[in-house]
Amino acid sequence: MTYTPEHVHLVGSIGLPSGADVFHTCGRMLGRRLQRVPDGEPGGRRLWISWQIPLLRACPFFQLAATPQQPGQIFGVLKLADGVHPNEVRFDELGYALEARASYQDFLEAKARGDLPQQVRFQVSLPTPHAVVWGQFTPEALPIAFEAYTQAMLREVERICERIPHRELAIQWDVCFEMVIWDGSGFFRWNLPGDPRTEIITHLKRISEAVPTDVELGYHLCYGDLDAKHFFNPKDASAIVELANAIAANIKRPIAYIHAPVPIERTDDAFFRPFDRLRLHSGTELFLGVVHARDGIEGLNARIAAAARHVPSFGIATECGMARARTPSVVEHLLELHAAGSREPVA
Repeated sequence: MTYTPEHVHLVGSIGLPSGADVFHTCGRMLGRRLQRVPDGEPGGRRLWISWQIPLLRACPFFQLAATPQQPGQIFGVLKLADGVHPNEVRFDELGYALEARASYQDFLEAKARGDLPQQVRFQVSLPTPHAVVWGQFTPEALPIAFEAYTQAMLREVERICERIPHRELAIQWDVCFEMVIWDGSGFFRWNLPGDPRTEIITHLKRISEAVPTDVELGYHLCYGDLDAKHFFNPKDASAIVELANAIAANIKRPIAYIHAPVPIERTDDAFFRPFDRLRLHSGTELFLGVVHARDGIEGLNARIAAAARHVPSFGIATECGMARARTPSVVEHLLELHAAGSREPVA
């Protein structure tokens, strides 16, 4: 029997001109398949964490230490400014709460027009602090910046939850650098103190349990999307399943969903077989990033069929956001594939 998913997940960036366009277009095309919808991360957020780099550079507690030397360094490596004590370091508003508040108004208007189903939640996708500070600081300054940025991000979460009704809100942590490090490929090094896997789970626990329990919480596990391509493709889903299981076992609050990427060429049992070991709680939905623009509905159906041999129930998504290096016409094609590869739940 052929498996047809009912639910669709939009990871974060969409690649349409504005949040209002995202709510109108996605709502009309996907309807009740959507349980939550992001604003599409327009403007500077289109390139994920890049819009935070000027904020790091502008912080008065740091100064330039060296010119850029490795990928990801835009303004150069930062060190503690002369005369600054580590306890003084603080980042002010990061901008995520301000953006969420503005987009939430567009979300409400879209619901009032009937563009979005009434039960859909407003999704705020946030990068983990490690993703933002990685590669931007000297080894001595990095732990200090990491802690200060983590505190600032938790204040952003608090502000978001103060201004948006919890019954309408979903918060997603974008887990990229940690996923790549967990994989053990050596593509990125863990450049903070402690054992990488232990520290990753400890930090995810800290930022996750700061989200109120009546706000939906989800995770996007990611291998990057630089120039619309992964940093590298995993050999199979083993590391993805291990990290998902570790999250489920250690985060002491409800988890609404976990999203996992699937490379375009993988329609084989070897990739999906590790999902036999997936141990999510009953209330946690799995979304698989099986939607790709290049091979259309045939490729999508092949990946769905391969996944269904190892996962009894799942929703579909792209493997990462849809904005980077993608035009609006490509985005609309991807949304059409989401609709074609799923069926709308009965009202």
